[in-house]
Amino acid sequence: MLTKTKIYLSSPHMGGSEESYVKLAFDTNWIAPLGPNVNGFENDIENYLGDKKVAVLSSGTAAIHLALELIGVSKSDEVLCQSFTFSASANPIIYQGATPIFIDSEPETWNMSPELLEIAIKDRIENYKKPKAIVAVHLYGMPYKVDEINAIARKYDIPLVEDSAEALGSSYFNRKCGTLGTYGILSFNGNKIITTSGGGALIAPDVTSKEKAVFLSTQARDDAPHYEHSNVGYNYRMSNVLAGIGRGQMEVLDERVEARRKNFEFYKQNLEHHQNIEFLEEPQGFYSNRWLTCIKTRSFEERERIRLALLKQDIESRPLWKPMHLQPIFKNCLNFTNGISESLFEKGLCLPSGSNLNEQDLYKIITIINNTLK
Repeated sequence: MLTKTKIYLSSPHMGGSEESYVKLAFDTNWIAPLGPNVNGFENDIENYLGDKKVAVLSSGTAAIHLALELIGVSKSDEVLCQSFTFSASANPIIYQGATPIFIDSEPETWNMSPELLEIAIKDRIENYKKPKAIVAVHLYGMPYKVDEINAIARKYDIPLVEDSAEALGSSYFNRKCGTLGTYGILSFNGNKIITTSGGGALIAPDVTSKEKAVFLSTQARDDAPHYEHSNVGYNYRMSNVLAGIGRGQMEVLDERVEARRKNFEFYKQNLEHHQNIEFLEEPQGFYSNRWLTCIKTRSFEERERIRLALLKQDIESRPLWKPMHLQPIFKNCLNFTNGISESLFEKGLCLPSGSNLNEQDLYKIITIINNTLK
């Protein structure tokens, strides 16, 4: 249960019109996973992104799963995946019976290293196992090195799944994140830049791909008067009720991005005088939604001093993602590493970043951090 006194890392932030769309679903009895809100939400996202087709689903994880299915990833295939990410980027690879191979980060964006990616591809080809797909992530809203990663994917003719779960509202040289790979995915989990409580979306290149995704996400029911199934399907479609929340959230997306970017600037202005704190800066042409403001300290002990000082005052912060190649479930997977993601996990901290933080909240947070670092 959310409390009034606790400062959360990233709590839901309603815009005001969500209730009217949800009420419409109730008033018209469109409660099932289809209806005008589903179509409207998809249209809203398509209009925002431009020149792409969108299928709204039950989660971002479902979107990654369907992307891999549409690419044709299957048992015994190998998929190259960013190591420094949430497990949802990698789990769908296992769903398909494939094997993830983890690629470490580069220091500028903390995302997939193009250099290590190409080394991994060459290694697998030399071992007669050309990877079937690449899953690259725009971590914490910061775009990965799109041109470099895309060039490698094209060079070796490997489809790219662009995990934009944290990056709706971010862009790379004025091109929206989510539109830069073979398939893109979004998440509308409760802590994301906008939310539908739970939900996600697959961003497809054309109508045919979208229709195939919708078909698979609704149990792959064939066109027949009875229940006929020629393919394995999934129960992945978003409900019309949750899509109504999404329609209201899309109306305030730009405001949410602006608020989170202001959070980042506030933290930077008030903490950058500490020589032992580093911020993740935007390279030229990169535009981050600053979903979460993250800092890197000099040591694990220093990171923990800050985290525990905040926690003592009922303020939620969180260590950066533990790399997938360090996770027990993936301990036997091949990885290509350089130590960057391990260092970030050891020394990095996510600060409260919700778009509903007020000035009093922010001053309380930086006061505690400044006092801790004296």
